[in-house]
Amino acid sequence: MSNVPETMKALVAYGKGDYRLELNYPVPECGPDDIIIKTEGCGVCVSDVKCYHGAPMYWGDDVQPAWVEPPVIPGHEFLGRVAKMGENVKGFEIGERITADQIVPCGECKFCKSGRYWMCQPHSIFGFQTKNSGGMAEYVRYSKTAVISKVPEDMPLEKALLIEPYGCAKHAVDRAQIRNEDIVVISGSGTLGLGMITYARMQNPAKLIVLDMIDKRLEKAREFGADLVMNPGKEDVVAKVLELTDGYGCDIYIEATGHPSSVVQGLRMIRKLGRMVEFSVFGEPTTVDWSIIGDKKELDVLGSHLSPYCYPFVIENIASGKLKTDGVVTRTFSLEEWETAFDYASGKYGDFKVAITF
Repeated sequence: MSNVPETMKALVAYGKGDYRLELNYPVPECGPDDIIIKTEGCGVCVSDVKCYHGAPMYWGDDVQPAWVEPPVIPGHEFLGRVAKMGENVKGFEIGERITADQIVPCGECKFCKSGRYWMCQPHSIFGFQTKNSGGMAEYVRYSKTAVISKVPEDMPLEKALLIEPYGCAKHAVDRAQIRNEDIVVISGSGTLGLGMITYARMQNPAKLIVLDMIDKRLEKAREFGADLVMNPGKEDVVAKVLELTDGYGCDIYIEATGHPSSVVQGLRMIRKLGRMVEFSVFGEPTTVDWSIIGDKKELDVLGSHLSPYCYPFVIENIASGKLKTDGVVTRTFSLEEWETAFDYASGKYGDFKVAITF
């Protein structure tokens, strides 16, 4: 056993907008099947920012119950080193570098029992429920059912911090079932979009087109493998895609912006019998003409959630350089600077991934 203190620094969410930096918060207890890690770093996801600002999908409203169970330590994009292990834990060593899928499956529901653990019915995710507090603290507990992956010792932290978002990106692209004759459009070139671009490039589509409203992001998209980049704020991207495809439209459209206009845009530019993958979390309802999906185009519309079975591939290919990562983590902050980190993570200053490091 290593020397793990009784208290730690932690950012604790007590309610909507009520997040406090605690200097002497209790370190999680280590049960017989648990692992306690000392945190190296934790990415700040847009969902963390939306939760902080009180989005109903987290805190509930007249339609949906609350999902967040405070008090809770936010953060689901984190990794660290094994600091303490329960007596029943095997296969790990003190000091070993590990991370885990963002969801902590129950292991008992019909989804878990059929191997579809990312759709676990209770749906506990690190950083949203008291029992699964997240990575914005010096220590985190991995319970028995956590889906753990080992992280190479020589992987720089700024690359390792991309394992979770790149895992989500891989799953979304896998849902798209890209073939080498496909013309693929990815809408959105933030951190998740860049993960999708570098992985979609490995699928060798006939043409990979990326859309974003920020030219700086489009430059990075091109660097990561896009054949063509377009800014919908500056040109008619629907007309351009139709022109490039003899009027048919793209074969696949992956939506990664979370903005309603991107959904409508996708339905307009996708060909008949095309495939659309929706990844984003939306801050507002989206209205579309559903007759396009059915009567007019007979589309396959697929959702994408989390990163099932993706971490081993992502870790291996980030390590080898096949998945590009340069310049994606744009800023890091200390835990004491969490408010500034959340502000930059909103994307308003043009950043990709923002992280808290320890």
